[in-house]
Amino acid sequence: MIFRNWQGTKIPALGFGTYELDNASAEHMVAEAAKIGYRHFDTAQMYHNEEGVGRGLKASGLSRDDYFLTTKIWPDNFQSGDLQTSVVESLRKLDLDHVDLLLLHWPNDDIPLRETIAALNEVKNLGMTHLIGISNFPTALIERAVGHSDFPLAVNQVEYHPYLDQSKVLECLRSHDMLLTAYCPLARAKVMNDETLVAIGKAYGKSPAQVTLRWLLQQDGVMAIPKSGSPKNAKANFDIFDFELSDTDMADINELARPDGRLIDPDFAPEWDQAA
Repeated sequence: MIFRNWQGTKIPALGFGTYELDNASAEHMVAEAAKIGYRHFDTAQMYHNEEGVGRGLKASGLSRDDYFLTTKIWPDNFQSGDLQTSVVESLRKLDLDHVDLLLLHWPNDDIPLRETIAALNEVKNLGMTHLIGISNFPTALIERAVGHSDFPLAVNQVEYHPYLDQSKVLECLRSHDMLLTAYCPLARAKVMNDETLVAIGKAYGKSPAQVTLRWLLQQDGVMAIPKSGSPKNAKANFDIFDFELSDTDMADINELARPDGRLIDPDFAPEWDQAA
């Protein structure tokens, strides 16, 4: 297992994502992922599966101190008052008194960022989360979010895979001692047929998916949360700790990035220019 150490908190660098899993599937897969060895789990209000994730964690038999759990606040709940109430509801669904990391899911230019960050600070002050952070924030908004927060922000969760260059975001996050969590790390399975990744994988006896996840985790300050509805695939995704990519391999994978590499588009297009 590889860990990221953020200001004294050890976070497993490889997590289990639950996007697109309903409550029943999330309950089953979280329990299965725990058996495989995952100790970092990711959900969100928008996934509508927090109850299933909570049940899966209970079924796993893991003690609360043995796993790291993230959930995310949907932008509709960013107004002060709404945000705090939504977190209470998330904790009720998860059947927990706190999460380890609480993120703002997407930027929302309809509500002043200062107000939202203040509300996020309040739920941390109240002990409902250990760490706070953001998701899908570009560099300009990262700077503003950091400037508004009384507490250090730990993470920005963004789309990141070999076809999407996130070097500018990474540079910005590292300058603020923040980590990057990569979602959609396998580019919706596009990596499986990539000639470069297939060739590198053959040299190590690994699949293109395993090579991709290893590439992410060998980058300073990067974590990844591949999702899977299959115990077999979840197990394969976890089998990446017995090899290491060379500098040449890393450089060759970096070269796969392209201008049209982004796969995830939000259902809304915030202007990101709301007055602070």
